[in-house]
Amino acid sequence: MLNYRIAIVGAGPAGYFTAQSFQNAQSDDLSFTIDMIERLPTPWGLVRSGVAPDHPKIKTVSKVFEKIAKEPGFRLFANVELGKDFSLKDLRDQYDAVVLATGASKGRKLGIPGENLTNSLSAADFVPWYNAHPDYVDLKVDLISDTAVVIGAGNVAMDVARILAIDPTELYPTDVADHALAKLKQSNIRTVIICGRRGPEHAAFTAPELRDLPKLENTDVYIDSKQIQDAESRIAALSEIEKDLKNNLEAMKLIAEYPKKGVERKLEIKFLAAPIEFKGNNKIEEVIFTQNKVENGKVVSSGEKFSVKCGLVISAIGYDSVEYPGITIENGRINNIAGHVEHNIYTTGWAKRGPTGVIGTNKSDSTDVVELIIKNLKEPKLSEGITSLLKSGHEVIDQLAWEKINASEVISGEIAGKPRVKEVDWKRLISLGRSS
Repeated sequence: MLNYRIAIVGAGPAGYFTAQSFQNAQSDDLSFTIDMIERLPTPWGLVRSGVAPDHPKIKTVSKVFEKIAKEPGFRLFANVELGKDFSLKDLRDQYDAVVLATGASKGRKLGIPGENLTNSLSAADFVPWYNAHPDYVDLKVDLISDTAVVIGAGNVAMDVARILAIDPTELYPTDVADHALAKLKQSNIRTVIICGRRGPEHAAFTAPELRDLPKLENTDVYIDSKQIQDAESRIAALSEIEKDLKNNLEAMKLIAEYPKKGVERKLEIKFLAAPIEFKGNNKIEEVIFTQNKVENGKVVSSGEKFSVKCGLVISAIGYDSVEYPGITIENGRINNIAGHVEHNIYTTGWAKRGPTGVIGTNKSDSTDVVELIIKNLKEPKLSEGITSLLKSGHEVIDQLAWEKINASEVISGEIAGKPRVKEVDWKRLISLGRSS
């Protein structure tokens, strides 16, 4: 039997689905030893530090990850960092194939004046802050003003806006970070405006996310029904309207028509509003927008401007992959052809294709990349893998240590009436993994 040694860098959805694809491809004459390498002391990637706390159903995919981790030949090496504890070349030499499932964690910039003012934040920082990512605990978030602006028209923008607009009591039964909940309880923000530079028909929100908005108990949600009608008129001329687009516009229409509760908290979605400048004295005080219009299917400026006074702006306009030694980034992704980077190095997930699709998209993506890898495999290498690369005394969080951390968080959650209470301190996470 041929046994190949595979390294997967990144323990998020793309990494786990890649491991699963290898496991599914095993046969009587082919098997794989899979080493999953993760920089953080905790696995699950965006399922842990990206999915909004008030969307617990999406997080249940972690049960699939745990099943994958229990399969023979799978090993977790968390608290281990590529580029710091070993090089990409080291991995390449030790493994038959290396799969980079490192995601895209750097927020894209708008490139407009005033973007560096205080309290102009990226969703790439704000989302992990409220999700208890150990690297973002100390993010400075000022919620003193009554109005916040969120720039972007995708599900991340929607999550950010919802967390800012929601009554914090609705977050009590969730696994939101304790430090974030404490801050949100003191928040003065009562109006949150999501601004997208294109029309409703171009928005990247998904219908289920939109349909969830009217369910907010203490927040009224507004969309200008005329903007929806205009969008419907524009797409009426199309010979074929995609089902997702139809569902989106229907969900937006329902929001526009939904009876308002007359509460203090408001969430508004504005389309055809492109930010051109942030103004303020060291800190955000105002956003200047150009009013766009759609002409012959193209979004163009109408020449009109308007402004919104606010004390917080969060940009959610996409993510880029972070560069590290041994790889090149092009258009925010690892440079690759159908997942192949070079030699025996491959990539999958957001690192491969950019920040598009939902968690499940990584499944088909990983299957395609694994098929390509298997086709390209040569004679198996005789090596020890990562264990020969790590310095003696390096504290690895393996699957057993992670299960201890997981159990500790879940038990703390049961006491507090939450799914879990996430530990945010790196050293404490490691000591929890060490506990007997």
